[in-house]
Amino acid sequence: MQTNEHVPEANIQGTTTKPESMRNIFTLVNKSPKPWNAKRKPQHRSPLLFLLVTLFTFILLFIAYTNIPNSLLSISSSSNTQNPKFPQCHRTLDQKFVFYAPHSGFSNQLQEFKNAILMAAILNRTLIVPPVLDHHAVTLGSCPKFRVSTPTEIRISVWDHVIELLRSGRYVSIADIVDISSLVSSSAVQVVDFRVFASLWCGMDIDLACLNEVDKQSSLFDSLKQCGSVLSGLNGNIDECLYAVDEDCRTTVWTYQSGGEDGVLDSFQADEQLKKKKKISYTRRRRDIYKSLGPGSIAELVTVLAFGSLFTTPYKGSELYIDINRAPKDQRIQSLIKKIEFVPFVPEILNAGKKYALEAIKAPFLCAQLRLLDGQFKNHWKATFTGLKQKLDSLRQKSPRPIHIFVMTDLPEGNWTGSYLGDLAKDTEYFKLYFLREENELVAQTAKKLATSEHGLRYGFNPLSVGVTRMMKHCPQRFSDVLLYIEETICSCASLGFVGTAGSTIAESIELMRKYDVCSGQI
Repeated sequence: MQTNEHVPEANIQGTTTKPESMRNIFTLVNKSPKPWNAKRKPQHRSPLLFLLVTLFTFILLFIAYTNIPNSLLSISSSSNTQNPKFPQCHRTLDQKFVFYAPHSGFSNQLQEFKNAILMAAILNRTLIVPPVLDHHAVTLGSCPKFRVSTPTEIRISVWDHVIELLRSGRYVSIADIVDISSLVSSSAVQVVDFRVFASLWCGMDIDLACLNEVDKQSSLFDSLKQCGSVLSGLNGNIDECLYAVDEDCRTTVWTYQSGGEDGVLDSFQADEQLKKKKKISYTRRRRDIYKSLGPGSIAELVTVLAFGSLFTTPYKGSELYIDINRAPKDQRIQSLIKKIEFVPFVPEILNAGKKYALEAIKAPFLCAQLRLLDGQFKNHWKATFTGLKQKLDSLRQKSPRPIHIFVMTDLPEGNWTGSYLGDLAKDTEYFKLYFLREENELVAQTAKKLATSEHGLRYGFNPLSVGVTRMMKHCPQRFSDVLLYIEETICSCASLGFVGTAGSTIAESIELMRKYDVCSGQI
């Protein structure tokens, strides 16, 4: 997720020339100035007189200061902290918030969302629930290679993309897609929709932000960008307003209640070859999130705590960024860790997947999730197809013909020729293939149901319920990734088994859904 540093533009203040009448304001009008070389008569002043005058002056100042009303002193103090450059810092926000920058594909974004829930609960802050970003609209980079976007860069990229989602009417909250109702109802975490928070933070009418009248709203979007630059940390930390977390996976592994590990070196470090090649000097340390950013820390008092990426994955015996799998001394957090292991899709999506399995396939089937075009996976076709072939060879010996297969792939059907998928499609005696398309009526109907459900705006802190309702009338949501969510649900219903692409977060998500048996129960 691009490592160009963003440098804020310097504020250049011009100088003004005082009028001639102001230059000699302390010069008597009827007294002409003396020539520059005129000699003055020597003056003899008593040291004792000077000391008495100084002492008398201090006494007068002390008397004056002690008689100034406290209210005036507080106003003076307050005025010094009220920076007019950051008006959002002075608005009344009664809660403390956590903001973070999601990125990459949906499965990565979902993992980050679960990590953000955990961080918010540990730090006792309200989580700002983000939208679902377009696939790879924002990217992180490679943590193992120490080549990633800085937290500030990724926060700016996310804010800019969110504005584009609002502008184009494609804003969809991640809480519109996954069901967090049990987490919120049990008070495991407090949440606020990003649109509601942005309305408060930026001081703007929320319903205007997503109108498609770009020309009329250009000034509004410019203001939103300026507001976002503060939240992104472009201007640095702001006392009692914003603390931008600049630690990322190159330097930090966040832990919680892990004994005496706080501050120790992590087991994974950049090797000497990488240090020389990339000229880097990063040292990764394990740090307790509560001790670093909780009570007693500089970050404790700020209104918004802003992270960059919250993505993590195991690598060489360590987690790349967040290693919080248990909380031995905190039963509330320990319970939450178990709850967020699996966060299901909302009922509208689950029901659509079950319906397709029951009414379209109508038989026991195998699901094949084949990721072939994206990133590293385009170089591993052979390994991907080998796993599928081995599974089908096993099924051919014990299952009746034809074997029903639901295919979930990013390879367009027109490009199947010459691949193992093309061979399966031709062999109609032994195999019957199913796949779902974006234009399918089931996908379209599910998107409509999600748009009217408005799950994301129902949860948590929402002081602008009237404004939000008005916004939804002006800005109907367009769900662009519904196909992916339904496909994952269908694969969770595959009674003959599942074959997924190694290393794919989508495959991991499906395996988790199958573990929790989401396909059981009635539609």
